[in-house]
Amino acid sequence: MSECLRKGTVMIQRIKDFFREIKVEATKVNYPSKDDLIGSTWVVIVTVLVISVFLGMIDFSLGKVVNYIILR
Repeated sequence: MSECLRKGTVMIQRIKDFFREIKVEATKVNYPSKDDLIGSTWVVIVTVLVISVFLGMIDFSLGKVVNYIILR
C-alpha cells in the first residue's frame, strides 16, 4: 500500500512541476502586437482568396475540357 501511495505522491509532484514549467515558459513567449496580428490576418485572407480564384478557374477550365471530350 505504501508503494502505491509513494507513486501517487511522486505523480502529483510531477504534475505540479509540469504546470509550473508551463507558467514559466508562457512568460517567455513573445506575442505579436495588434498591428502585426492584423497585418498577418490580411495576408492570410488575401492569399486564401487568390488561391481560391485560381483553383476555381482551373476547375472550370478542366470541367469544360472534360465536357468537350465526353460530348464530342
